[in-house]
Amino acid sequence: MSHYARISADDAQQLMIDQDVNIIDIRDEDSFKASHITEARHLDNAALPDFIDDTDHSVPLVVCCYHGNMSQSAGAYLAQKGFAQVYSLDGGFAEWAAKFPDDCEPN
Repeated sequence: MSHYARISADDAQQLMIDQDVNIIDIRDEDSFKASHITEARHLDNAALPDFIDDTDHSVPLVVCCYHGNMSQSAGAYLAQKGFAQVYSLDGGFAEWAAKFPDDCEPN
């Protein structure tokens, strides 16, 4: 059964330490290129079908946007598509970058 929930930056970081996690960033491409969570993958609507088909649905998925609003609907959608554990990053990239600037990188 698929799981969708909101997750704090602190809990997301711990999840990433504890296990393999897919991190996707749904912000616009220019924002992603300027800076993003280390090892995050940019995902837009054009790449969505391939992402759904080619990604292991059993690996937890953390969805990141600007401030944690758009990632909620994206997370719910991905959970409906069969991803087992989907998390929307509360506070989005803005909070992540403020808390963990060393865990961000330009593309």
